[in-house]
Amino acid sequence: MWITKIAGTGSCVPEKIITNNDLSEIVDTSDEWIRSRTGIGERRITEELTTAGLAAKAAQNALLDADMKAEDLELILVATSSPEHFFPSVACEVQGMIGGKNAIAYDLSAACSGFLFALNTAYAFLKSGSYKNALVIGADVMSKMVNWKDRSTCVLFGDGAGAAVIRAEMAEDAGMPEGIRHFIMGSDGSGAGVLTCTARSNGNFLLGKESQMGYLSMNGQEVFKFAVKKVPECISQLLSEADEKKEEISYFLLHQANYRIIESVAKRLKLPLERFPMNIEHYGNTSGASIPILLDELNRSGLLSRGDKLVLSGFGAGLTWGAVLLTW
Repeated sequence: MWITKIAGTGSCVPEKIITNNDLSEIVDTSDEWIRSRTGIGERRITEELTTAGLAAKAAQNALLDADMKAEDLELILVATSSPEHFFPSVACEVQGMIGGKNAIAYDLSAACSGFLFALNTAYAFLKSGSYKNALVIGADVMSKMVNWKDRSTCVLFGDGAGAAVIRAEMAEDAGMPEGIRHFIMGSDGSGAGVLTCTARSNGNFLLGKESQMGYLSMNGQEVFKFAVKKVPECISQLLSEADEKKEEISYFLLHQANYRIIESVAKRLKLPLERFPMNIEHYGNTSGASIPILLDELNRSGLLSRGDKLVLSGFGAGLTWGAVLLTW
């Protein structure tokens, strides 16, 4: 029986650490104000590495973990909302950087849900038999998209990239479900205005004005209400369709947007918070990179054992949401 499983993980975050106290020197805020509302203590901000540069380093780490060569890859997908260029895609840049010359490469955009959407896309390709080896990356440099004078948003975000090598292979034990098992994805465009960032405003010679770039804008209360309602609904639907009990799940890896959101989801699912690992204190919200970075940390720390059941779930602009059930 063919299965599709995560064969290796990797991540990369910038070296530069910006603490809450550092931010208090440029906006009217404090460590206590940020921590009490978000759970964030610090974040990483890139000084040199681009989105593609972070993604490539995360990819190389994932390939090493999977004991795979870049030229063996057949598909490279990058989920990002913050490319350096409209074209070429970040995925094509990564392909060139790592030497994945035999893969097709393209980007997906689903904001903070992006890694899960890309993971499902790769899963579909591998499940169909089109490819056997894929690289899925979530990478974002949010520091270039926020208004550093707006304390309601600039304190939330950080930069980083996470990656996973996905491989189709024969199951060692046909009686033991392994790998990626079930997906849920959703979108609601009626909430598009809740979280936005203008890529380029409408400007040309006919209108007599130049196009301009915009900053990230967010209705925090609406995003919070959406997340604490939709994420537990999504997870419950996922487990119901897969005929899996929530008590059997070892860890729930949620998008790292806000400590209070994750806490609320755990309460609504009536599960202990210990089953919801978090690293938001150290990285902030890294958008599409947050789930794969967290997954890589758990993998490398030895907390994951073969047979562990995991649920990955995210939400973001669009509005978008998704969840995946897998057996490690």
